[in-house]
Amino acid sequence: FALSSFLRVATGFDIGLSTKCVVIPKEMDMCHKIGYSEMRLPNLMGHTSMAEVILKSTTWQHLAHTDCHPHVRTFLCSLFAPICLDTFIHPCRSMCVAVRDSCAPVLACHGHPWPDSLDCDRFPAGEDMCLASLTKEYKYLHKVLPKPACQACPAVEEFFTHKRVLEVFCDNNFAVKVKLSKKRTVFGDQEYNIECQVEFITQGSLLPYETQTMIQQWLLINENCTQRMTPTHRPMVYLLVGNIEEGIISVNQVYRWQRRDSQLTLATQKWRYHKCL
Repeated sequence: FALSSFLRVATGFDIGLSTKCVVIPKEMDMCHKIGYSEMRLPNLMGHTSMAEVILKSTTWQHLAHTDCHPHVRTFLCSLFAPICLDTFIHPCRSMCVAVRDSCAPVLACHGHPWPDSLDCDRFPAGEDMCLASLTKEYKYLHKVLPKPACQACPAVEEFFTHKRVLEVFCDNNFAVKVKLSKKRTVFGDQEYNIECQVEFITQGSLLPYETQTMIQQWLLINENCTQRMTPTHRPMVYLLVGNIEEGIISVNQVYRWQRRDSQLTLATQKWRYHKCL
């Protein structure tokens, strides 16, 4: 089963000798810092021009930034920006299945099914001439961090007492103060930023050095919630309160932190000495 015949069947075009090497464009930031800087064109998705590659890949940049699977970038970039070698190296079916199983729920959260163009049956079942999925060694060497999941949006609380906030702290295992802003990308999409360092109120089982990434992922996965929290482009401060259960991060309560709001400040000061019932 020759590589060239697989590619012809899988993508509907004959790569032949007409491919060329080009620099991965700056607009495809999901494929930067992945170990190579040049890609083949046409790619494995059948895109023949750089303009088409950039346009079609932008819809996937969002998914890549959620880090829904450790190999989501490798998988997507092997298709949209294949490494410039003498032959195409495509992802194995096992890698596709692993990425799909982790990332399809994120797409579903945004109202999109896993696309037919990335049907895992397209890819070879053998793992000799393709990019394989995670090895057991990888799992042992890399600590598995908690992951955010798609969830119903918690209400943004604006009227509350410090006593009620302390009760909420007791019912959850982390509370994090963050400043959020949004900007428009060159493609007209909204992009959300955590502007300042995450500040712990209660840490629970969150790791200090990974929390900013985890909160960023939660905001990307639950974009409908983020849109409610950032109605304008002006930066806003929020207190996110939630739980980690069975490796899943969920945000259960959101407080808008306004400068004139003494109740949140009072609650965070009293928390240091507070005893939960």
